[in-house]
Amino acid sequence: MAAAQDGSQADYALLLREIVPLIRAVAAHHHRTPDRIDDVVQDVLLTLHRIRHTYDPARPFVPWLAAVARRRSIDALRRQFRTNAMEIRDDTSYETFTDPLANREREGREAADALAAALAALPRGQREALELVKLREMSLIEASAVSGQSVGGLKVNVHRAIKALRAKLKGR
Repeated sequence: MAAAQDGSQADYALLLREIVPLIRAVAAHHHRTPDRIDDVVQDVLLTLHRIRHTYDPARPFVPWLAAVARRRSIDALRRQFRTNAMEIRDDTSYETFTDPLANREREGREAADALAAALAALPRGQREALELVKLREMSLIEASAVSGQSVGGLKVNVHRAIKALRAKLKGR
């Protein structure tokens, strides 16, 4: 440290590299998380750079450094306690709340897929009657001519198909 005070950049760089384990040990005595320990180490190194002119070369260096590190570590604890006393931790504050209408497209696709699957599960006669009368909007007479089913048979098949679809889609 005395050589660093005299202006030797190489000695100062070597000193900083060699004292980090000691500073880390002092910080680990007060703090548990690695990020908090790293913050204290950086704070001590910055403080040391700022106050290096106050070191007396006639006295031992390690106790002086340990005292500086201990005080900066305790200062970090005090800051943490003050911050925790004033701040409220709310994990949900980082969540974004979307507009309820934002998921309509996805829900519409899911509903369409479920409907297509339910339609595919219907018996052929019911499916054909429903497609002709309800989806293609044909009259019963037109649908009867296309499908070969009687008008009464079409009515019954459409009714049964709608009833089966309701039951199937309620259970999904």
